[in-house]
Amino acid sequence: MTDNVSLVSGVAQRYASALLDLAEGDGVTADVERDLTAFEGMLSESEDLVRLVKSPAFSAEEQLAALTVLLDKAGIKGLAANFVKLAARNRRLFVLPGMIKAFRVLLAEKRGEQTAEVVSATALSDEHVAALKEALSASTGKSVNIAAKVDPALIGGLVVKVGSRMIDTSLRTKLNSLKFAMKEVG
Repeated sequence: MTDNVSLVSGVAQRYASALLDLAEGDGVTADVERDLTAFEGMLSESEDLVRLVKSPAFSAEEQLAALTVLLDKAGIKGLAANFVKLAARNRRLFVLPGMIKAFRVLLAEKRGEQTAEVVSATALSDEHVAALKEALSASTGKSVNIAAKVDPALIGGLVVKVGSRMIDTSLRTKLNSLKFAMKEVG
């Protein structure tokens, strides 16, 4: 399993690196980033699109035809559209979400930025996001972008991942720790 994960992440990294080189060479990095974000949004909203991207049951030609129509309707064109189509032609579409993530990471490194994945029980207000961004920027010494997600199962608190570091202040984790401590006592 680990070999498959490293193989997939290696493919994603190579494609993302090539895309960033091309985007920088053509001076369209911001356009590619915007278009990939739009495509990623479409993926998060459509289970059918996820099925098309991940299912090996569809041929490369079927995937390419469907994506061509979808990209045109969404207004995604240029290098980003060609990139998605290339992934479909090369039967690498299932790795596309990883490619987009790797592209973002590489782009952030070039900009001197770091992304923090923040999971909270409820949506964070703009003030909380700004305060968190400021605190994490001071801690890391880099400009920090926040990728916020909501998971009501946390009950309260936050789970923050920055690079390989993770800080879990969620009530769920605290309650689980208390539960295990009570088992040891009783």
